[in-house]
Order: sequence, then C-alpha cells, then structure tokens
Amino acid sequence: MAADAELPRTAVPAGIVDPVQAARAELKAALLAIEDKANVPRRVEKATLAGTAKARAFARTNPIGAAAAAVGVAVVVGGVVWAIARAIAR
Repeated sequence: MAADAELPRTAVPAGIVDPVQAARAELKAALLAIEDKANVPRRVEKATLAGTAKARAFARTNPIGAAAAAVGVAVVVGGVVWAIARAIAR
C-alpha cells in the first residue's frame, strides 16, 4: 500500500477488480475533485500560503528588491484608497 500513499486524493487506485469497489473509488475521487474545485476558501488559503512562502524566499534572497516591492505595493494601495475617498467626497 505504499503506492496508495503517493496517490493524490482525487486519484482512483489501480488494481481494483470488484466493480462495486471500483465504482465507489471513482465516486469518491470525483466528489473530492469537485470539493477541491468548489471550495474557494481552501483554494484561497493554499494560494495565500504559497504566495507568502514565495515572498519570504524572495525577501531572503533579495532584501532590497523586497523592500522596493513593499513600497510599490503601499503606493498602489494608498493611491487606490485615495482615489476611492476622493470619488466618495465628490
């Protein structure tokens, strides 16, 4: 069963000869695939964790570039907030 541990959650294990077990395995894989696609909060969490890890790795290898990127993001966010506030004030 060591090969089963390497399979993704949405994969159907090979070698199932019983049609009922095969159908159950296919249904389980299909439901898990649907859940993975439809569960937006989990997908956002995974993307956020991956982005955070990439940003930290970038900051470790290029601290000046990371600081410049942080300043750039702050300027863009500040500009958007300012534009929204100005639009509301008019």
